Amino acid sequence: MSSSSSSSAIPALTLISLWLLLPALSQADDTVCIVGAGIGGASVAHFLREYSPSTLNLTIRMFERNGVVGGRMATVNVSGEFFEAGASILHPKNFHAVNYTRLLNLTVNSPSDDSEGFGIWDGEKFIFKTLSVKSKLPFVNRIVSLANSLLLFVRYGYSLVRMDRFVETTVNSFLKYYESLKTRPVFESVDEMLKWAGLHNLTARTLAEELADSGLCPLLIQELVTVITRINYGQNVSMSGLGGAVSLAGSGGGLWSIKGGNWQMASGLIDRSDVALHLHEEIESISSIGDYYELNSTMGNSYTCDVAVVATPLDELNVEFTPSVSIPKRELQHTHATLVRGLLNPVYFGVNSVSELPELVATLEDPDLPFTSISVLKQHAGNDITYKIFSRQPMAEALLDSIFSARTETIRINWAAYPHYTAPEVFAPFILDGQHLYYVNAFENAASTMETSAVAAENVARLILSRYFSGVPVSLDLSSSGSSGGGVHVDL
Repeated sequence: MSSSSSSSAIPALTLISLWLLLPALSQADDTVCIVGAGIGGASVAHFLREYSPSTLNLTIRMFERNGVVGGRMATVNVSGEFFEAGASILHPKNFHAVNYTRLLNLTVNSPSDDSEGFGIWDGEKFIFKTLSVKSKLPFVNRIVSLANSLLLFVRYGYSLVRMDRFVETTVNSFLKYYESLKTRPVFESVDEMLKWAGLHNLTARTLAEELADSGLCPLLIQELVTVITRINYGQNVSMSGLGGAVSLAGSGGGLWSIKGGNWQMASGLIDRSDVALHLHEEIESISSIGDYYELNSTMGNSYTCDVAVVATPLDELNVEFTPSVSIPKRELQHTHATLVRGLLNPVYFGVNSVSELPELVATLEDPDLPFTSISVLKQHAGNDITYKIFSRQPMAEALLDSIFSARTETIRINWAAYPHYTAPEVFAPFILDGQHLYYVNAFENAASTMETSAVAAENVARLILSRYFSGVPVSLDLSSSGSSGGGVHVDL
């Protein structure tokens, strides 16, 4: 592709021509520096190795400001037991995650069954509850699941089927990102990546608008859909449609996780990708100097890289770029996760005993409600349970004292978990400077999950190989990436 081309997608055949040029390029090591050791950064390293021929002498350096890898995939220790504190669930059609699990020989936790109960609490009473029966007999759990499906249908009717169709259509469009490299382009911009899969329109309208057009009844949107978006993204149905659809997909059946923590996917990919890992080292500046980049860290170290990749959200990161780069201004949605070992107070919820409380207590969109959800992580004994609370604000001690009749341990985590979604979404570019500075998290404004990070990272890895190592110049259409317009960007 010539530098004057207006297209934002690079044909996959470019990668084939790349191999013809490699002998001349492989005399010395080329260095790719990746900032961030979460699933995005780990996936970039993995796919660079996966798609590179053995003749390519490639050094990969990875920088992580924390002392552990995994990013927003993290576990927390509650009384000697570990629980997911960040990204916790994976969809059965998250094919990159499935492949990572097999590749790394990780053990999968069995998907939770549908016999676990949930209730919608309005601040005074439960306006809806499903049945909750704990049994070791599969047929009993199946009967409970069918009964709960009937309860949902009685309340929401045929709109449930329409909601499932909406989610299925979105998931099927997303599956295009797993097509063969021979037919799947390499994308320079998020806009083109979404348009190619038929998903771009979902980012231009709110979830409420999309669902209303799909024929869902207002009660289902106001209650069940709102509950799901609040739990999965800490937001309501005014969020953009694609993020909302992904949130709804994350409430379906067959959801799974990695035994011992999902962070092991990132750790395993980094280990097998022959990465020089720098823990406890935060990058404070990235400067373009001729044909290379200089990265300076808070430890006073300086590194020279041919390619630089930012694989962590820039929104709350203090990295100085020279020359400056421009990305759309956005806010991150903070989710406060409070893990408590103890016992809920049934009086607070207007019931007579703890046994009447569902495993998941969800809430409606009401500013007076102090939490988004409370879920049971593990029941150790009759009066000893570990819970996870999601809220938009920190949970005050006095509030916790009223919600719980007993607390033996309380752990608080403040996650800058995902973007605050608004429609229409505006996207940062994958290529921040028109040269070889890349941004994996540009895709997060479409949807933020472990799998979408892996999908974006795979595209960035192919983008690096097709642009830097083939020497093919690529036009950077800033207008399609949302990189122009007064007042909506921030210079970094």
